[in-house]
Amino acid sequence: MSELKRTPLFNEYQKLGAKTIDFGGWDLPVQFSSIKEEHEAVRTKAGLFDVSHMGEIDVKGKDSLAFLQKMMTNDVALLKDGAAQYTAMCYEDGGTVDDLLIYKKSDDHYLLVVNASNTDKDFEWLKQHVVGDVEVVNISNEIAQIALQGPLAQTVLQKLTITDLSEIKFFKFQDDIEIVDKKALVSRTGYTGEDGFEIYCQAEDVVALWNAILEAGEPEGVLPCGLGARDTLRFEANLALYGQELSKDITPIEAGIGFAVKPNKEADFFGKEVLKQQKEEGAPRKLVGIEMIDKGIPRHGYEVFVGEEQIGEVTTGTQSPTLQKNIGLALIKSEHAALGKEVEVQVRKKRLRAVVVATPFYKRPKN
Repeated sequence: MSELKRTPLFNEYQKLGAKTIDFGGWDLPVQFSSIKEEHEAVRTKAGLFDVSHMGEIDVKGKDSLAFLQKMMTNDVALLKDGAAQYTAMCYEDGGTVDDLLIYKKSDDHYLLVVNASNTDKDFEWLKQHVVGDVEVVNISNEIAQIALQGPLAQTVLQKLTITDLSEIKFFKFQDDIEIVDKKALVSRTGYTGEDGFEIYCQAEDVVALWNAILEAGEPEGVLPCGLGARDTLRFEANLALYGQELSKDITPIEAGIGFAVKPNKEADFFGKEVLKQQKEEGAPRKLVGIEMIDKGIPRHGYEVFVGEEQIGEVTTGTQSPTLQKNIGLALIKSEHAALGKEVEVQVRKKRLRAVVVATPFYKRPKN
């Protein structure tokens, strides 16, 4: 068995008593205190996550934009310097290679942030299709990433930098921000449904940043948070997870991220025809929210039925810490996707009743 990979912060979470698990070949913290406590901290105060396992790929050269337009479903031409964009990469049949963020540093320099378990696959896929003056470099080992998320995230991080963080708007970023004598790219993005920042720095600088943020955030009740809370938070906010809501067999349209697919952009991209058709005519399957009527929790992989017909399966499900309800996301046949539709979930040996409900399950309160 190959040894699990570790981020530069591994020793720090050992000191904090984290419980770690194998997550896609990485030894990562599932929780520090409890998933519910960490979840609550992010919804009400702020939480700090180590996401250094994520992949970072640099794309440079004068033909970078044309290359990315061919590879991505979103319209990369809309990106301005200092802005980020959520997009997908697809295969010719519309199945998803990955969902990712693109940061535009300049006309000939983009940073792609991809899912950890897909980094090598994505890098190979990109390299395989390079045309023109384009250089694709996997810089994942050089870069560490931490995420400070929650309503008090700006208050806490502002203590550590003279840069006015209020000027970094949603899906915008600033590079070379100085935080406790270290340079970092700070972006107003996240995977929790809350306000907050994702902070990219050199791998050797991340321990200092992590400890400085936890110390600065102590009066506000900032907690170190693990993958458990990250999953319940992103799930309540209906943010897709690759390997569950998205895969090579699930298109971005089916997964409900059609907003990141622009089939009317001039450039041809992988899967364009299939995705255009699904966007115009509807996809055969649709990702929906379900809420249990009977007592039981819908878990990943559980089958969903109408009568004797299996219409799909649960992609993610849990008891929502915020809503205190047993809810799930399920990929089902589109004809059964209407709000209020009653379905049944196979929970072990029983079929339990559930109803199709609106998503996201949680939206953060407007200030």
